[in-house]
Amino acid sequence: MAAMIQDKGLRDRLQAERAATGADRHDEFWDGAYMMAPMPNTEHQLLVTGFTRVLADVITDANLGIVLPGFNISDQVDDWQSNFRVPDVAVFLNATTAQDHGAFWLGGPDLAIEIISPGDHTRQKLDFYAKVRTRELLVVDRSPGKWSSSD
Repeated sequence: MAAMIQDKGLRDRLQAERAATGADRHDEFWDGAYMMAPMPNTEHQLLVTGFTRVLADVITDANLGIVLPGFNISDQVDDWQSNFRVPDVAVFLNATTAQDHGAFWLGGPDLAIEIISPGDHTRQKLDFYAKVRTRELLVVDRSPGKWSSSD
């Protein structure tokens, strides 16, 4: 379901309320459009936890890089908050070309993991991940019988 809020005051209050309650943790901006996402369900969160734990055991513990359970990825520095995505898991190796700016990374991670939830727009993020030069992207579709691979 798409919604457009043209009342700036209402939009600002909604964003402030979501930020104050932490409900905005998975919200993103796509070329200036505010994308509100609900908190993922239990299965989704367990997958994020599992991927993060395994990757941290391999990568972080060996000092090869860092593993983050979701983080802001942008294609611009000055106005990064107008265009960013938040993968479910992001891996940045020590030799990454992406740059850590504290609140966001400029450029794609070495590995991004996106877990599809019903009704989300994960597949519409693929061009963005290519644009920011994400080295590897794993898209997990939990729908039964949906195995696919693409280069």
